Amino acid sequence: MLLYAQFLPPPKGSGFPCWFIMNIICGKQQLLEGINIVLKAVPNKSTMEILDCIVIEVKEDVIKLIANDLEIGIETTIEGRIIEEGSVAAGAKVLSEIVRKLPSDEVNINTDGNHTLNISCGKAKFNISAKSAGEFPFLPQIYKENKVIISQFTLKEVIRQTVFSISDNENTKVMTGELFEIHGNELKIVSLDGHRISIRKVILNETYEDISVIIPGKTLNEIVKILSGGRDDEVNIFFTDKHVLFEFGNTIVLSRLIEGEYYKIDKMLSSDYDTKVTVNKREMLDCIDRTTLLIKESEKKPVIIDVKDNSMGFAINSSIGSMDEEIDAVKEGKDILIGFNPRFLIDALRVIDEEEITLYMINPKAPCFIRDKEETYIYLILPVNFNI
Repeated sequence: MLLYAQFLPPPKGSGFPCWFIMNIICGKQQLLEGINIVLKAVPNKSTMEILDCIVIEVKEDVIKLIANDLEIGIETTIEGRIIEEGSVAAGAKVLSEIVRKLPSDEVNINTDGNHTLNISCGKAKFNISAKSAGEFPFLPQIYKENKVIISQFTLKEVIRQTVFSISDNENTKVMTGELFEIHGNELKIVSLDGHRISIRKVILNETYEDISVIIPGKTLNEIVKILSGGRDDEVNIFFTDKHVLFEFGNTIVLSRLIEGEYYKIDKMLSSDYDTKVTVNKREMLDCIDRTTLLIKESEKKPVIIDVKDNSMGFAINSSIGSMDEEIDAVKEGKDILIGFNPRFLIDALRVIDEEEITLYMINPKAPCFIRDKEETYIYLILPVNFNI
């Protein structure tokens, strides 16, 4: 069941408390860790000055740090001594730099009602300008129903193994995100950029209602940086019709979903092949990586792969020079000579954990598939034309 929520400006009389008096004492390291978490939701550039701020909200015996760029909002709590409740918005950049360079000691943060934030630690004292938290766009309340539970380790891995193939072209908005689909107890994640497709499937511990949403790649990249990745640590995920909420530890990450219909990829995923080759993943990755030494950034030179009975050859010819190398391989079917963008192959190989991998090819103009027998991962890479 998808529920509704949206980012809104704070209505009068609600949202953040606007009292401009606050006083807390907390450890420098924990404060810095909290700031570093919410910093990921502070925009690099914004036409709204308030979005460049981190809100410190102290109420009901809880110290919260909050940031929001209207696409992604992050809230985390830290421990400390509360002397007086209140809230304040301070410039994220200057606040984080000050805290980072403070002595390793207790930090006292307080306001005096005059739009000034006072920060002291040991003999170091700072006074910086601040704003009322009442100006800040609050994070909407999400009705936490029908949660999906997944381990931090699994979520971090499946994002890491797919997010590299999203597009950075805002003209094709759905490609800038990943498709999250849940059917029964299977989670499938898909990303594509027009030249390649990445798919990961995992089995969840419980069965859920069907869900199909597109989550922005930016959100997923930031979540990967925050997650501890512990196998025993869980993430609760809640979906509305426009948002997704990730809840883990003392942190919540709320993000808009990308609207639109994702590409139908099933017809692209053929199981046919004329050439099947199994190789050592590390040897193949290292070999392709060496070919890139001869490629200028302005050049788009393919690596040419030559598959024969017991070997896989790699060759490149550029304005810098040429290189060729062979590794052992086990081939079934026809010999094939095919070219690829080396970066696309490297991106896929780097995230596969298996020692051996299998590639499936039909001809030099058809997609190459890298997949395991159970199809828990599938990487489709389009070949490129080349001249020998």
